[in-house]
Amino acid sequence: MLLLGALMLVCGGAAQAQDSGPPYPPVVPGKALVFPQDFGAHPAYRTEWWYITGWLRDAAGVERGFQLTFFRVRTRIGEDNPSRFAPRQLVLAHAAVADPATGRLRHAERSGRAYPGLVEALEGRTAVRVDDWFLEGGESPAAGYRSRIEAEDFGFELEFTPDRAPVPNGRDGYSQKAPDPLNASYYYSRPQLAVSGSLRLDGEPVAVSGHAWLDHEWSSEILPEGARGWDWIGINLGDGGGLMAFRMRDHEGRALWAAATTSTRDGSVRIHPPTEVRFEPLRRWRSPRTGIEYPVEWAVTVGERRYRLRPLMDDQELDSRASTGAIYWEGAVRLHEAGGGRGGPRARARLPGDDRLRRALAHVETMKGHPFPLHLTPLHGSSRQSEIPSDA
Repeated sequence: MLLLGALMLVCGGAAQAQDSGPPYPPVVPGKALVFPQDFGAHPAYRTEWWYITGWLRDAAGVERGFQLTFFRVRTRIGEDNPSRFAPRQLVLAHAAVADPATGRLRHAERSGRAYPGLVEALEGRTAVRVDDWFLEGGESPAAGYRSRIEAEDFGFELEFTPDRAPVPNGRDGYSQKAPDPLNASYYYSRPQLAVSGSLRLDGEPVAVSGHAWLDHEWSSEILPEGARGWDWIGINLGDGGGLMAFRMRDHEGRALWAAATTSTRDGSVRIHPPTEVRFEPLRRWRSPRTGIEYPVEWAVTVGERRYRLRPLMDDQELDSRASTGAIYWEGAVRLHEAGGGRGGPRARARLPGDDRLRRALAHVETMKGHPFPLHLTPLHGSSRQSEIPSDA
């Protein structure tokens, strides 16, 4: 989730450099989420994302993790410009496949300013696209989703089928991020999505199936003062339930805020306040490429339950400096619950490094006056900016 904060910071710098249009609307409690409307984009808000991640198994029983994220950013630039090419909205996308058997993480990214039919995030239903990458669906709460990604050395075409209603996080979808209630987002999750489709790694695609988790979140706020990192987990529990937990932390690793949501197969939801959520890093790993150190093994306590999370492979660092300007660890972990034995449910964790926010702030400074990607060179993985005609 720190990616969301990094994008907010980029947009904040852009707005200061060239402010136009109405202000960003605040996130306030008491505004109930409405579906299918809230499956779609909320273009008035500063930043938004659709994040879907999970596990895939092929016919040979080989398991791999995957991630697909689309970001929408309102720049507040050119909002009084009638041109279709004005950079009022940006759409960015990340995709990755983790192969624990080989220890390899493949990832790619794309970005572009919004342009009808090519780069867009539509309202009323889930429909986000950057060129031929897309995630769409959500025509009703019972409807599923479809996605397609084609990168240089991997690709996937997947369908996601829900078996329950969306799960609101926080108070009816109002998710507070700091002691100040103005630091908040609207946020819901869709745990236990059944996945089917195909996965390509270099060669021909193979049939896969599995389970996934979808997050959709939007906000107008930047990270709270004093925040240095943000840790998040999303777990499809073995009993059919779901667990989402996060914490904001300061430069000394102390929690500034934390929260969690647990849900059951039958649809009951429990919201956990900061006093019931605890993250304890147990082991760290330093990236040989960036030098950033990440906590990769955790003990997490939520209410009366205590979990231990172990990565299936340490190197799951994603370098997205060519699009969002962020470097982060996001990957597949295995869950062990205290008293529940070994080999528990599969999960995903998103863990920025200890010096992640400092690096993001430095990047934001270089982005002022250039609020959308223009001539960025990929540093790791593959990157592509959408080709949109100029006004000339």
